[in-house]
Amino acid sequence: MAVVGWDIGGAHLKAARCEDGRIVATAQVAAPLRFGLERLGQAFTDAKALVGSANCQIITMTGELADTFSSRVEGVARLADTAIRELTPSTVMIYAGRAGFITPENVENHVTDIASANWFASASLLSKKIGSSLFMDTGSTTTDIVPIVNSTVAAHGYTDAERLAKGELVYTGLVRSFLMATAEQVPFAGSWSTLIRENFSTMADVHRILGSLPDGADQMASADGRAKTVAASQARLARIVGRDSNDADSSAWFALAQYFAEAQIRAITDGGMLVLSRGELPVSAPIVVAGIGANLLREVARRLSRECIDFDSLIDVSPDARSTVSAVAPAAAVAILGSRAEDLFGHRMEA
Repeated sequence: MAVVGWDIGGAHLKAARCEDGRIVATAQVAAPLRFGLERLGQAFTDAKALVGSANCQIITMTGELADTFSSRVEGVARLADTAIRELTPSTVMIYAGRAGFITPENVENHVTDIASANWFASASLLSKKIGSSLFMDTGSTTTDIVPIVNSTVAAHGYTDAERLAKGELVYTGLVRSFLMATAEQVPFAGSWSTLIRENFSTMADVHRILGSLPDGADQMASADGRAKTVAASQARLARIVGRDSNDADSSAWFALAQYFAEAQIRAITDGGMLVLSRGELPVSAPIVVAGIGANLLREVARRLSRECIDFDSLIDVSPDARSTVSAVAPAAAVAILGSRAEDLFGHRMEA
């Protein structure tokens, strides 16, 4: 049986192909929804060429929050409609998190369950693999922090608003986060400098300068539309403190990038500490890490004195997909979960 799982985000479309419980192919395609749904349609075309066709397609999403839509209700409906249109004639199901898999005609009745439920898929899959853990997934924009206790997803929040309040959703990611939202002030040239509150630079620039940006992770245009080189990133970083890059040498910009990276790690660590402070997870529970920011999360795990386990080590993955599956963890999770639901469509699904 072959199942393709899809995760529609606000900036990327991600896909994972599962054959008999094994992830064999993945895809991630830039599809910024702020430019309209035409980009998403083309992204489906591009991704399908990479993961192949299947009779069964399962959708999860986070992109309903994009300002393309007047509300999350509209966002869920239009994203579901687009996915169904692009994936026809395959049979399509929608992942509704705590409500399970639903048919397209029931989307309107499960908007709250569907909206931004991709984290629930990853955590639900892990709950079947490991008794207790703290799951962390850092993508291009956000970081999920989800406790799994005694093989049960133990999140105290479900919606974005609830999860933000509980420390289970931290709005910082490896690529798209704006520097003006990452720190209040920064040390530069021996003094504390406040930041210019403009979208001059992103965390992609920080990690590019530090050499910690994984290949292929930055698929979006730079903040100023210019080159994605260390020199160009330094120029963008300089603007955030009201300077030009030639006002200081490379070591100064490297040190400034280090500070922003540290601020990001602290924000995620604080979220982890808040969740752990509930006392629900045993001290022996590891942290399971996923996403393009998995390396960053390994440092968080070290600071929290927890064993660190990679998401991809807990699932069956072909060698060809091993290096990319972590970046599309929710898509892989819905594909695997769907492949196990033999009566999901009233009959066993065959590729």
